[in-house]
Amino acid sequence: MTRTRRLRRALVLGAVLALLAPLGVSSASADDEKLPPPSLNRYGAVEQRASAYLCTGYVACEKAGYSHAGYRAVSDKMYWRMYSGHNCTNYAAYRMVKSGMPNTRPWSGGGNATEWGRKMASITDTTPVVGSIAWWRANAPGTGSSGHVAYVEQVVSATEIVISEDSWAGDFHWRRIRKEDGRWPSGFVHFNDKVLTNTVAPVVTGTPKVGVPLTATVGTWKPAGVYSFQWFVGATPIAGATASRFVPTAAQFGTRVSVRVSARRSGYASTTVARSTAADVAIGDLQVPDPPVVSGVTEVDQVLTATRGSWAPNPSATTVQWYAGSTPIPGATGWTLRLGQAQIDQRISAIVTGRAVGYRQRAVPARTAGPVLAGTLAFTRPFGLTGVPRVGSTLTAAPGATDPVDARVSYRWLRDGVAIPGALGSSYVLTPADIGSQIRLLVRLDRASYRSASQQIATPTRVVTKPVLRIRAVGGTRKAVVVVRVAAPGATPRGLVTVLVGGRRLVGRLVDGRLRAVITDVPAGPRKVRVRYAGKGFVLPAAGLERVRVRR
Repeated sequence: MTRTRRLRRALVLGAVLALLAPLGVSSASADDEKLPPPSLNRYGAVEQRASAYLCTGYVACEKAGYSHAGYRAVSDKMYWRMYSGHNCTNYAAYRMVKSGMPNTRPWSGGGNATEWGRKMASITDTTPVVGSIAWWRANAPGTGSSGHVAYVEQVVSATEIVISEDSWAGDFHWRRIRKEDGRWPSGFVHFNDKVLTNTVAPVVTGTPKVGVPLTATVGTWKPAGVYSFQWFVGATPIAGATASRFVPTAAQFGTRVSVRVSARRSGYASTTVARSTAADVAIGDLQVPDPPVVSGVTEVDQVLTATRGSWAPNPSATTVQWYAGSTPIPGATGWTLRLGQAQIDQRISAIVTGRAVGYRQRAVPARTAGPVLAGTLAFTRPFGLTGVPRVGSTLTAAPGATDPVDARVSYRWLRDGVAIPGALGSSYVLTPADIGSQIRLLVRLDRASYRSASQQIATPTRVVTKPVLRIRAVGGTRKAVVVVRVAAPGATPRGLVTVLVGGRRLVGRLVDGRLRAVITDVPAGPRKVRVRYAGKGFVLPAAGLERVRVRR
């Protein structure tokens, strides 16, 4: 360029600055962006031998696959009141406006490149992000007194980026910058960074229920990234729930569960999208992959065993109840059951019940193969009973015969059908408590794996008591006074008493076992006093004789 042409260009530039200054429009100075010119091959592409330039010029860059984002067609317009044309600040402002920001400078004051990071210090840091503005302050290595700005196209790593830029009095480029080369930006201004965009929302599938898996998809993102998951209850993250699959536990019962899918990609700001389940987590159902079973021989006196089975999840408690038919066996709540006489011919089952917090209680039956079997015991000769059914007498079993002969014989004495406590031997002494009762002997035969057999033998009559009669006679003038007392074990005798003295007869009634009789007109002399108690109820009759002397 000749000296005359340089002078003419300076005069035109001065006139333009004079016109724009009242409007507050700033631009870079003529030396703020003078970058080392790249070497071009014959196709206009940048030689890559020792240069960080990837391409130079709108056309050459576009042919090489490096976009100018449409700036070539609109470079004659001003953005954020920056000078149009080849200008780093106008190009950077254009890229921010194109990203969605208004065409209004975000700060007041000068617009030289060095001002960007200073005026926007609150959003400027040292972390490169795609879509951020790389900023060099004034006189930074490789820049002039007004600094430089560029658009971050790619973040290769924390120490390597690819930028696109335009330069005052220069041209459009794409450049690769490495920190180790000494021309790393002074900072990065995060006006409107590129973020990962979720174009199709994540989806949560599965029934929100304790123990039932929920699965989250990542959805669709542009561009694709690396995804992570975090499940929440309300605003509280669930510890350890960081996979796409989550199984609600009892701790989440009755709450609404959501998942947040975060996407990240090198050089992009991470983005998070949340999705919740359609309903609160419902109570769960215990699963029993292997039901409980009952093992053992179903014969009387044999032992059956029930297993717990396998459960999912493992319940906090499992209990068992044994049944004969449809009736629970009282007290049969252990994992083993010895079959007794009451279970003969019955089908036996065990119901195992599992309980766990957050899950419905579940009862699972375990059935046996068939009814309880037993052999048959028989009395080939009946047992008998000897003794008198009277208080103080001893009743004794008379042995019979059994089949098989080695059957175990046991005895129990019954009073009116009720077992007498402690009366278990082959003999029994009748007591006053037995008066008026029917006494029976229960003979029982037992043998392992056999059905028990029994025989009852009753006394011929109810138990009675024999009274004791005492007489006291006192003679008087032609009379006798006779006092009769009747006592019986276990009873208070009542009824009539007949008294005979010297041919005279008197019949009286006992009161509390006592009678006083006065017999008159009795001839004088020694006389016999005959007393007869007629008996009553279960008190036997009794008689007695006494002597008395009657005076004249």
